[in-house]
Amino acid sequence: MTFPSGITAPSSPRHPEKAHRPDNPIPRKPDWLRVKAPGSPEYHATRRLMRELSLNTVCEEAGCPNIGECWKQKHATVMILGRVCTRACTFCNVATGRPDLLDPHEPERVAEAVAALGLSHIVVTSVDRDDLDDGGAGHFAQTIGAIRNAAHGTTIEVLTPDFLHKAGALETVVAARPDVFNHNLETVVAAKPDVFNHNLETVPRLYTEVRPGARYFHSLRLLDQVKRLDPAMFTKSGIMVGLGEDKTEVLQVMDDLRAADVDFLTMGQYLQPTIKHHAIARFVTPEEFDSYRSFALGKGFLLVSASPLTRSSYHAGEDFARLRVARAAKLAAAG
Repeated sequence: MTFPSGITAPSSPRHPEKAHRPDNPIPRKPDWLRVKAPGSPEYHATRRLMRELSLNTVCEEAGCPNIGECWKQKHATVMILGRVCTRACTFCNVATGRPDLLDPHEPERVAEAVAALGLSHIVVTSVDRDDLDDGGAGHFAQTIGAIRNAAHGTTIEVLTPDFLHKAGALETVVAARPDVFNHNLETVVAAKPDVFNHNLETVPRLYTEVRPGARYFHSLRLLDQVKRLDPAMFTKSGIMVGLGEDKTEVLQVMDDLRAADVDFLTMGQYLQPTIKHHAIARFVTPEEFDSYRSFALGKGFLLVSASPLTRSSYHAGEDFARLRVARAAKLAAAG
């Protein structure tokens, strides 16, 4: 079989931990969730570059519905630390199991891709690596440093795991400390991300079902700590809807994120990857997303992206520019 992105299925089961789960039939998508199959020349060129540089993308691994649109614009979200996750979230289509060996040359290849694509903004994410002492934080820092050296004008957004029980990992990513860089990198200038993103994904009541390896309040503290470490850094988080949450719970998540001084909220429709994944409870209408967006802006977020097809890195470059404008306007209004 092939996955929606065109990747051939691996010989071993992609989600061995889900093999014995009961089947959850996948409902037919409403019209507002239908997208064209990817196929533009730019899409194929981006795909070819990722293959040539042996890079993974969350666009492919998670079967993102926006891949055709984004890759046509040569915007790919690179997924570092391998393509196998140590967690087993019931919503996610990234492969799970024994993780890959860490590739010490991956940061330089990511930087090469950024330069080749001419990106003004890049999103770097990863699988969870609970097997590593630092959860992969040092590899994030190396990747940030490599991009800074190869593309000085490119802004960098990281979408990180929660680094659960990994002391010092968050500080390593926020500061991108030079002492963790590998010796192949030259002097690094301003080696820290411009945006720190960590997704809550869902409401706390559903964590044991949807994110069994994570802790809601740990993720909140992580976002709060980023602001304490660097108050000027933009922070961002996202949730999916349609998993079985209710409106009151979603509004509480917004309040929790604002208490952690998170700047940017993304909200999108959960789409069930296979019959073994968490069931879709319902499809949230575009009008409901508009309502959620209004509520979130009223609670003080600088920027909110809420639509059925919104994903963490969807239109990330344009949104970062809007985020900076929004902060400048807020500071000017405050006098």
